[in-house]
Amino acid sequence: MTITTPSTGQRITAQAWFEFTSILRNGEQALLNMVIPTLILVVAANTSLMPLDLEGSDRITLAFAAALTVGVMSAAFTTVAIATGFDRRAGVLRYLGTTALRRSGLLAGKALAVGLLLIVQLTLLTGIAFFLGWNGPYSGLGGSVVPIVLATGAFAAWALFLAGTLRAEATLALANLIWLGLVMTAGVMLIDLDSSPAVQSIAQYLPSGALAAAVKSAMTSGALSGNSILVLAVWLIAGVAATTRWFKWD
Repeated sequence: MTITTPSTGQRITAQAWFEFTSILRNGEQALLNMVIPTLILVVAANTSLMPLDLEGSDRITLAFAAALTVGVMSAAFTTVAIATGFDRRAGVLRYLGTTALRRSGLLAGKALAVGLLLIVQLTLLTGIAFFLGWNGPYSGLGGSVVPIVLATGAFAAWALFLAGTLRAEATLALANLIWLGLVMTAGVMLIDLDSSPAVQSIAQYLPSGALAAAVKSAMTSGALSGNSILVLAVWLIAGVAATTRWFKWD
């Protein structure tokens, strides 16, 4: 009898599917990644509870940009940090790193799972946006890909840094606290803050603010924001460097 050994790609795919389905089965993660972005889109598009900066755009487009931004931060930062932190505490990272999957395959599986989650988020939010009456510019979605990819890498790198240096309980508390800060700093790039421009001048240099500004620019004008792309790239490089240097597998 011939025993077929799974290829590296099959191992990574299987790990990614396991990670992805685990996220969907977790009530807290489903809330962060699906329910909250959806609520932001629906509420911001249909009410004036969020004082969006409508100059040069319409409410539903900015609401769509806000929902996409929150979805990316939830999937790439909070989800990765909490899942990795508890996997590390349970010894899962150390164990899987010694199997045929290896550490590189484990990280690749996590990255692929986040990618799948983002695709589901984008599909869901786009469908809801169309239902609410959004009619483009459709090129804005394509223009959002570059900042979303950079931001995903940056948030995931810093999530791994957090999970790989702190205890699981501290990671859980701090990841949720940081997520709130990310949402607030992203929000100031989308709401009307003419009376407090200093707040936006600080937020634009944070990864959350840069992502919100870049997605807003792409969704409203179809143009990439060079400054925001640069800020995201710097945060990505710094996050990868910090994680490479200080991440602990056990």
